[in-house]
Amino acid sequence: MGRQPHVHRASVIAMRLVDIADAIDLTAAESLWARQASTAAARSRLMTASPKAMTFGVPPVELTLGDIEVGVGGQLLQAKALARLYEFGVAAFSISVPANDLPWVDFSARVNAVDAALGIASGTDLWNRLVVQITGIMRPALLRPNQATLHEDYLLGLVHSLDGVTSTATLHDDLDLVPMLAGESRPLSEQARQDLLRQRFSYYTDDLAVLTWDRAFIYEPRDDSDVVDVLEVANAQLLELRYYDELLDAELPRMYDLVEATHHVANPLAARRYADLARHLYTLVAEVTEITEKVDNALQVTEDVYLARVYAAALELFRVPHVSKAVDRKLAIIRDSYAALYEEASGKRGELLELAIIVLIVLEIVIAIIRHV
Repeated sequence: MGRQPHVHRASVIAMRLVDIADAIDLTAAESLWARQASTAAARSRLMTASPKAMTFGVPPVELTLGDIEVGVGGQLLQAKALARLYEFGVAAFSISVPANDLPWVDFSARVNAVDAALGIASGTDLWNRLVVQITGIMRPALLRPNQATLHEDYLLGLVHSLDGVTSTATLHDDLDLVPMLAGESRPLSEQARQDLLRQRFSYYTDDLAVLTWDRAFIYEPRDDSDVVDVLEVANAQLLELRYYDELLDAELPRMYDLVEATHHVANPLAARRYADLARHLYTLVAEVTEITEKVDNALQVTEDVYLARVYAAALELFRVPHVSKAVDRKLAIIRDSYAALYEEASGKRGELLELAIIVLIVLEIVIAIIRHV
């Protein structure tokens, strides 16, 4: 690998995205935070991308949670905590741990140490405290809050200054990214290394972004955070679509049971039961469709080709289109069930109307007979 560069200014960012509600009233969230916190809330925006090129569909509310102490690799480090609230119910928490003035090998080790400290195995208590803090303050702004059990984690090594690196080509020559991106100390096979480094992106000659399923390395000497923001949005979209995928997984068996139970109702008033169930399914489809449209439009890309490539690669890497198609398939099943139930309800009403007509005819005949007796 040759000489090892020295990392002058960098940080390790641990993200945890949590679904805390069906939706969040962002205007109310800003007001609640202003009343109960010492720092002001702000609407997030991309730093370098033109609003005409790429922008948030609805800018999330950014909340500064202040400094916290994190035990990393046997030492206590001062880290900065941040939260972003998205209108479709996701709270994205991030903890930024400093990693300044370190040889590259030590920086790579710091990334893995942060993962060990804030990962699923050992960081749950800290993340839960942040979730409780935010949901406690924001409860009036949450539409149908949930237990926040579903989450996504992501880890980023963000470097702003490297000694002796002048181009992306030099970066590839001088840095061994594999131990940091894989979280492995043992050497990987050449095929595994190539797969791990497949998603690499550069815009200028001195920047680099390498994406994997659960980690990323970003070298950005201009201090902008647009790639970090794009990766956060992609994770938020994955999380929300996973939530509705699991919701529909639970709803489909229940729907089948309700349809079966309704079919066994053998009385003339069954039409009302069919209509009620059809309305329930229609409401579910409408709500899920509305939220998934907001999720799909969380980030709007038009002209920024570089960020668009990073964003599209992240969505594909996180399998967001796959989960989105699964949600669409399940919604299609429910729509078909709604249409069938609506037709059955109409048929039952027709049967009831025919029965009423027959009863009226019989009554007229009986009355006529009685009059002539």
